[in-house]
Amino acid sequence: MTTSCNWLFDVFPSFSGEDVRRTFLSHLLLAFDHKLITCFKDNEIERSQSIGLKLVHAIRDSRIAIVVFSKTYASSTWCLNELLEIVRCKEDKGQMVIPVFYGLDPSHVRKQTGEFGKTFQMICKNRSDELPVRWKGALTLVANIHGYHSNNWSNEAHLIEDITNDVLGRLVGLTPSMEFADFAGIEDHMAKMSSLLQLESEEVRMVGIWGPVGIGKTTIARALFCRISRHFQSCIFIDRAFVTKTMEIFKTANPDDYNMKLRLQECFLSEILNKNDIKIHHLGVVGERLKHKRVLVVLDDLSDQVVLDSLVGGTQWFGCGSRILVITKDKHVLRAHGIDLIYEVGLPSDDLALDMFCTYAFRENSQRDGFNELAFEVAKFAGNLPLALNVLGLYLRGRDKEDWLDMLPRLRKGPEGKIEKALRVSYDGLGSREDKALFVHIACLFNGMETNDIKMLLADSGLGVNIGVKNLIDNSLIHESGRCVHVHCLVQEMVKGIVRTQSNKPREREFLVDSKDVCDLFNDNSGSKKVLGISLNLEDLYELLRIDKKAFRRLRNLRFLRIYKDSLDLPKQVRLHLPGGLNYLSPKLKLLCWDEYPLPRLPSSFRAEHLIVLRMRNSKLETLWEEFESSTGLEDMEGVPHYVLMRNELFMNGCEELQTVLPTGINLESLYRLDLSGSSRFRTFPYISTNISFLILNQTAIKEVPWWIENFSRLVCLEMSECKTLNYISPNISKLKLLEKVDFSNCGALTDATWLDRPNATHTKLPAVSFINCFKLDQEALIQQSVFKYLILPGGKVPSYFTNQATGSALVIRQLQSSLSQELLRFRACLVVDANEFQPITSSWIISCHSTGKDRSSFGSSDCHLDIDFPRQMDNHLVIFDCCFPLNKDNDSLAELNYGRVDIEINFTSDSRCKIKGCGVRRLSEVCSYSDKKLSNVCEADKSNMVTDEEFGESSAEARRSRKRLRVTGKTIKESTDLSCSQTVEEHWMYV
Repeated sequence: MTTSCNWLFDVFPSFSGEDVRRTFLSHLLLAFDHKLITCFKDNEIERSQSIGLKLVHAIRDSRIAIVVFSKTYASSTWCLNELLEIVRCKEDKGQMVIPVFYGLDPSHVRKQTGEFGKTFQMICKNRSDELPVRWKGALTLVANIHGYHSNNWSNEAHLIEDITNDVLGRLVGLTPSMEFADFAGIEDHMAKMSSLLQLESEEVRMVGIWGPVGIGKTTIARALFCRISRHFQSCIFIDRAFVTKTMEIFKTANPDDYNMKLRLQECFLSEILNKNDIKIHHLGVVGERLKHKRVLVVLDDLSDQVVLDSLVGGTQWFGCGSRILVITKDKHVLRAHGIDLIYEVGLPSDDLALDMFCTYAFRENSQRDGFNELAFEVAKFAGNLPLALNVLGLYLRGRDKEDWLDMLPRLRKGPEGKIEKALRVSYDGLGSREDKALFVHIACLFNGMETNDIKMLLADSGLGVNIGVKNLIDNSLIHESGRCVHVHCLVQEMVKGIVRTQSNKPREREFLVDSKDVCDLFNDNSGSKKVLGISLNLEDLYELLRIDKKAFRRLRNLRFLRIYKDSLDLPKQVRLHLPGGLNYLSPKLKLLCWDEYPLPRLPSSFRAEHLIVLRMRNSKLETLWEEFESSTGLEDMEGVPHYVLMRNELFMNGCEELQTVLPTGINLESLYRLDLSGSSRFRTFPYISTNISFLILNQTAIKEVPWWIENFSRLVCLEMSECKTLNYISPNISKLKLLEKVDFSNCGALTDATWLDRPNATHTKLPAVSFINCFKLDQEALIQQSVFKYLILPGGKVPSYFTNQATGSALVIRQLQSSLSQELLRFRACLVVDANEFQPITSSWIISCHSTGKDRSSFGSSDCHLDIDFPRQMDNHLVIFDCCFPLNKDNDSLAELNYGRVDIEINFTSDSRCKIKGCGVRRLSEVCSYSDKKLSNVCEADKSNMVTDEEFGESSAEARRSRKRLRVTGKTIKESTDLSCSQTVEEHWMYV
């Protein structure tokens, strides 16, 4: 369990010149960092004629020396003296040496000929000591070692990849365990841990690895331990078995028992110091014994705060450079111990999950002929969870295709026993009944719902939803994406199994989530006071389900009704029938979700005062209720049921018969989201809530956006794509201060968008506007005068308004140096783009600005980031946006350069889903500064995110001038609402 090592560094790089440091070497060191290969970095050492003691120790403490021979290497006595020490360590300590010949012939180094030889002769000239002879011998010896000649590689990237793989292979060869070499995806985890561990730092670091059961935390920790343990004087891997065995005699003691803590520390010290039966008498001994040792401590599967405090109480207990790794499924354990460096382990991608499964099932990471579709289906069933991929892969290994086919129906019924047992650990470990009950609610009914909706639906449940949701997230039972809560598919199936144990009779359970149980309930004439929620997937019905009109009268405590289809794109099939109509729904309903509801109206007797969310996608509804005399006593609301006043969200998308939702003039103060997408007969712009935030009216028959749109002061998102009859947008829309996304794509009758020219002076943000396939608009006016976050218009060529143009994704603006006295460069950019995805996407772009002088020397660069929402496949469109970059006015060397002319290179980089076919920019004439309020509405670089010279490992003034770099994230829709408008329709309720 304990190992020791004399090597503090994996690699010592020997090189000469800032040209090598800033190019080849910087990329090589970055590649080493990603593979957790520790390199000595000399950026804080003062250079002199002879190497110092610290550098000598660094060479001696490195397992491998990489000597980068460049044309200037022989001009440095510093490098030549380093080489002497490297040769000595090779001979005395068995240090590995790898030469890299960068841009010169190895024979010139070996024989000291050519330009390299001339440089070497100059450095040796007029020296009377024996150093030239020793230098010559060292050069010849190292140059005779098999290494890397850069001219033999087509590009530097491949050269660096081969070198790093070679080094990693040599280091792994020194490590006893090879069990993780073939673990699919392990290198990605190692790279992500690199920035957290920072092994080259002398500070003591505590790092957490957090994630749900079965995600692979222990595997990652074991692989890390094998790879980095050689850097430490003492190492220990503490697993649950170690803790359980140590604490066995104290299982009936107080959880905070002093003697138990002493026993934990005694066993811990015995292991890490490799001494038997250490006895201690107070809890300060660990810090006294280890404060001068560089140690690695890994605590796996930890959920006990007392154990953590006892074994690794604080960073001051351990010597410089120590690393403490705590692996847990409970994030609160880390937070309570003050550990804020946390790696959250996520699920592997679909492709990687399939590779992992194939490795377990076929002993290779490629699919086997005849099993391709089956392997994909099993990996999908496993939900990409590594534990499930492992168990199922081993379970199916060696079986023939017929066995696989026979096994699949059994697997679909629920998790295999081993998987279910592992997943249940987290549920059983929840500390309160309230958290368990909340988790069951979410897993059975609310998977994919927004957190705020869950809190509203369970506000009077007594379950403490606010703290409960946090506890479930901390315990990795649920996770948040955007504003929505998600439960892994296998965990959800495990919970369904727990609910089934409540009773053999469906009517005696709280939740019904299987189609067979729901059918049994409706076919049973007995009533039920127990059932609180029903979740029925229409696609799981194998035969027609008939529900009589009084069926719901027998379910008087029903609070959550969810009848849904996973995909509304599937052909409609009549799976549920209401032969006598429907005359009752429980007044206690909080959630009513009924896809393809077959009736034109809801029951006239429906008085659901508690209803929070109504979702009736692709239903036959013509209106929500039948007209009747008001019994509410409220003024101006005749014919409006009281339940309507409680609505927070209305989802009526796909209701082709729907013509009205509510009478005009009714203000539902609680309604913040309305979705009428696909309700093709809906003609009137809805005026039902002045508090509305998300208004989705795609594919409706609305003809105009009326003047009273200005009353929707909280509107964040307005979507009206494919509204074929829309021909007018009131300029009053420009008065909406919070509006962030506007989509009028495929509105062919639209001819005017002058409202874009009138931004309100108090705008905090400007909208992203899409006019995809709107060919009748006056594009020139929009491009020149409009104010927006970004604008999408049809077009396959950059308009002439943009004075600097180029094909592809990069161009150069030539500037006089005198123009750089301004603080900022501000310009409007236009890109010709094709989006090749068949689903809506959010594409991430990077805009980089790089300044160079006439000699191509660099003196400033910066990046900014922009996310753009695209619909489905989109060809030949223009994306237009404003950018603002600093001109490095504070650069202390700029005034001395005297270039006269400066080239500003602008590069636009998109992800693989979009192709940039052309680009153009026009510099904006107004002078702006960082105090300009408009800067929050453009894609801008931000000084607060500057990457310092120290982070780049630079030390000289020249390096500071040339390597200063800004890394910026542009303003996005999510900043004010934490929900991108692109999620409004497709992602808001992913669970139905």
